[in-house]
This record gives sequence, structure tokens and C-alpha cells, in this order.
Amino acid sequence: MTAIRAVLNSRLFIWALLALPSIPMTLALTSGRADLEGLLHPTGEFAARFMIIAMIISPFRLMFPKAKFWMWMMRRRRYFGVAAFFYAAVHTVFYIADMNSVQAMLDEFWALGIWTGWAAFFIFVPLAITSNDLSQRLMLSWWKPLQRWVYPAAVLTLLHWMFVHNEFGPALVHFVPLALLEAYRIWKTASNGRTPRVGDTASA
Repeated sequence: MTAIRAVLNSRLFIWALLALPSIPMTLALTSGRADLEGLLHPTGEFAARFMIIAMIISPFRLMFPKAKFWMWMMRRRRYFGVAAFFYAAVHTVFYIADMNSVQAMLDEFWALGIWTGWAAFFIFVPLAITSNDLSQRLMLSWWKPLQRWVYPAAVLTLLHWMFVHNEFGPALVHFVPLALLEAYRIWKTASNGRTPRVGDTASA
């Protein structure tokens, strides 16, 4: 039992878990069974999913304060945020490679489904860079307001997902539960007469 607990609590385990979705994508790409365009959707989806997981941990922690699973997840929330950025970065690289032209990207940049994706990605960059204990110590009171930019990034990600192919259903299935849980978190913290702590903020 001690050995199992040690594995579950190891950084290697959580990183291996977060890397699992990339394995079939990598195999499909290297074997020629998938092209770059075909990998845009799954990389983008997993970027959004890991971001959502990082963000729902605080509401569930408030909902079930004694649950060991959500305590375990709370201590590892930062990993999910970093994984979200990694998949978003791969998604962006695949998009650039698939377009194969700066002019082609500029021609469609102002489409709602495109510029929202770029805006979300550029917000994620500083969030990922500062998602560590050292940055939190150095930035002091500036760290929490910066990390709260994950919320507009989430809205932009939702718009990107909905309008890049004008398919609303899958995006709403992912984001409506997040919106409900965040509404609960806001209500709960307000009813307790306090503002969310640093630990309540979903960091990327």
C-alpha cells in the first residue's frame, strides 16, 4: 500500500498521466496515419479539458472539503494547468505548420474563431511561465491577479472552440459544468464573507 501511495504521489506518475493523450497523437503523426490538420482538434480539446480540470478543482474542494481525492487534486492542480498550456502550444504549432504561410494566417486572423484562440494562447503564456512557487514568492501580491486571467482565457477558449467550426454542442458540454461550478464557488465564498484566496485561483 505504501508503494502504491508513493507512485500516486510522485511527479513522474502525474506527468505520465497527463502525457497519455499525446501518445496516440504522436504515433498517428509519425506513422503517417494523421496529418497536421487532423491533429488540431484533439490537441485543442485536451488543452481545454486540462484547463477546465485545473479550474474545477477549487469549486469541488469547497463542495467536498474533507474528500481526500480533491485534496490530492488540489496539490497537483498546477500540473494540469501546465499540461493545458503544453497541448495549447502544440495545437498552435500544428496550426502554423498546417497553414504554411504568414499571409494565410493573416487572411483569416480576424475571424471570431481564430483571433479568440490566439488571444487565449497569449494569455496562457505568462500564466504558464509564472505557475511555480518561485514566481509566486517573487511577484507577491501581483501573482494572484495575474493568475486570475485564466478566466478571460477560458471565455476566449470557449469562443474559439464554438466558432472555429461553428459547432456549439461539444464546447458547451465542456464549459457549462465549469460555469456552474464557478458560480457555486463565487456564491460560496461570498456567503462566507471572504474573497477567494490564492489557493482558490486556478493557475495555468
